[in-house]
Amino acid sequence: MIINSDRVVYNQSRGFFCPQGQAEPRHISRRSRMDYSRLFFFNILLLHTCSASPPNFVLLFADDLGFGDLGCYGHPSSLTPNLDRLAEDGLRFTDFYCTSPVCSPSRASLLTGRYQTRSGVYPGVLYPGSKGGLPLNETTIAEVLKPLGYATAAMGKWHLGVGANGTFLPTKQGFDHYLGIPYSHDMGPCHNLTCFPPDVKCFGNCDVGVVTVPLMHNEVIKQQPVNFLDLERAYSDFATDFITASAKKKQPFFLYYPSHHTHYPQYAGPGAAGRTLRGPFGDALLELDNTIGQLMITLEKTGVIGNTLVLFTSDNGPELMRMSRGGNAGPMRCGKGTTYEGGMREPAIAYWKGTIGPGVTHEMASTLDILPTIASLAGAKLPPVMLDGVDMTDILLNQGQSKREAMMFYPTDPNEMFGLFALRLGKYKAHFYTRGASHSGTIPDPDCSPIAALKAHDPPLLFDLEADPSEHYPLPSEGDPDLEAVLERIKKIKEQFESSMVFGESQISKGTDRDLEPCCNPTCSPKPSCCHC
Repeated sequence: MIINSDRVVYNQSRGFFCPQGQAEPRHISRRSRMDYSRLFFFNILLLHTCSASPPNFVLLFADDLGFGDLGCYGHPSSLTPNLDRLAEDGLRFTDFYCTSPVCSPSRASLLTGRYQTRSGVYPGVLYPGSKGGLPLNETTIAEVLKPLGYATAAMGKWHLGVGANGTFLPTKQGFDHYLGIPYSHDMGPCHNLTCFPPDVKCFGNCDVGVVTVPLMHNEVIKQQPVNFLDLERAYSDFATDFITASAKKKQPFFLYYPSHHTHYPQYAGPGAAGRTLRGPFGDALLELDNTIGQLMITLEKTGVIGNTLVLFTSDNGPELMRMSRGGNAGPMRCGKGTTYEGGMREPAIAYWKGTIGPGVTHEMASTLDILPTIASLAGAKLPPVMLDGVDMTDILLNQGQSKREAMMFYPTDPNEMFGLFALRLGKYKAHFYTRGASHSGTIPDPDCSPIAALKAHDPPLLFDLEADPSEHYPLPSEGDPDLEAVLERIKKIKEQFESSMVFGESQISKGTDRDLEPCCNPTCSPKPSCCHC
């Protein structure tokens, strides 16, 4: 092994890369495959029958990261040694989905195990002054684990509402501790803010006429505007303190890290800026990877890594309108804002040292499945509501089959009149409606562009995602009895699903109130410019 000492520091004793110096990816040869089924079954049996501590959970959630953005998913110039290591020693998914091609609805589904239409987090996303948010009667993963004595913490991008007096913040949704920006970091003026050292201003246009982006600790604003160059260090310190304190108390924990990376505008501190071949996007991605590497080292140092399930995925596909600053969907079609594969198929990795064996799974799974899976592994009760997720423990521990029969695709603005835009059953995906999106503009494919208006398909466009994951070649179903039978089955599942779907009151349609925008000096004037601390 050759390590260029001025580019990367590899922690030999722990196997993860420290965010020091410049970095080149270290090639780690894949261990030969073996049948782990009996070993995994024995492990899970021990987990529930012996006096072992309940497992810890770390949930890592990237922002606007495409299927093709990580080194372990084939990107030639991304520098992600820690995520690559997790994929090498853990389970990498090829068919993993979010539930929405934009931020807030996807996050609502992740934390509740329910499609966003049920919770009302639609259409589009929440804003700094939004009156609505994730309803408090929805049960989050943190609230599932709290009755079992878990310590819970969140750091990073919340984007599920702030509300009057912080009504919808993480500390009101089952989390003991929170450090982060409560919405997207482009939802405030950024043209005078520094995104890269020594003083490189943020690129492009962020929202104007609103307060600058705040950093909140629990329900208190600690900094406004946030210092992007120091933000990841603050998150890393927060995670280290939380994990260390929990380990000392021998208390099981759940840490949720919804990162701002790699959403536009990209930023990175001294540990990552200018250190990749991929420019600002690559530097931001490296900073995310560095934070994850430091987190993994903390799990090792505190002695809890063997009892901790680490899950990584992303909220939606890449924002292709940003071109080289917007991510990469790999072979998948289109990106953010669309119901094509590029908008909703995500990279996903599961790592649990000594329990999950190395491998790749082609089983279909979703962010919806994380809540029921965590509940199953922790021995927690599921919330008494309609859940759309399924337990994927057998996939994780045995590389077994998925319990998920189908995946539903809602657009950014779902409604009962149109219903589902697409549905995947097994290897087949049927598009009942297609539409482009501004988020996926600038690429040559005209169907991704915002000028690609809503189009109904009867019969639906049918694709074989195993043979054609790029959705380029619709199958000629008419006259083919087998494909006609597939379509009939898909239509039946769609009808059954839609008949059972009860749309919750739209939280985003409640509108906004400028007085709800977070301000560290709420009585100051004139707003929003006076909101500085």
